[in-house]
Amino acid sequence: MIVRSFKDIEDTERHVRSKSGTWESKRIVLAKEGVGFSLHETILYAGTETSMWYANHIEAVLCVEGEAELTNDETGEKHWITPGTMYLLDGHEKHTMRPKTDFRCVCVFNPPITGREDHDENGVYPLITETEEA
Repeated sequence: MIVRSFKDIEDTERHVRSKSGTWESKRIVLAKEGVGFSLHETILYAGTETSMWYANHIEAVLCVEGEAELTNDETGEKHWITPGTMYLLDGHEKHTMRPKTDFRCVCVFNPPITGREDHDENGVYPLITETEEA
C-alpha cells in the first residue's frame, strides 16, 4: 500500500515545473510504482496558452478548480472546462488549453509516465520506460 500526499512531494523530483513556464505538475503515482497508470495534479497558469499532443499516451483530465478553454486543434471545436468537467484524449488529439484562471486538474496517463517528461517542440511527451530511466 502506498500513501502519499501532494504536500509530501512538493519541491521534490516529483514536482515538475514546465520549461515553458505555463504549468506545474505534482506527480503522485509514476511508472515505477508498477500499477499501469500515472496520476498527477497539474496547475495551468491563468492567462497562458499550452499546446499539447499526447501521441504516445492516453490522458484523462478532471478539472477540480478554475476555468479554461480547451480547443481541439484538429477540428477547431472549443469546450469550456470548469470544476467537475472531465475530458479524455482517447484519440491522441492535438489540443490547446487557455486558462482564464489558474486551472487545477487531476490527470491520469496510460501508459504511465516516469516523471521526467516535459512537452517537446510538438507538444508531445516522449515515451520513456523505466528501463531507460535507470
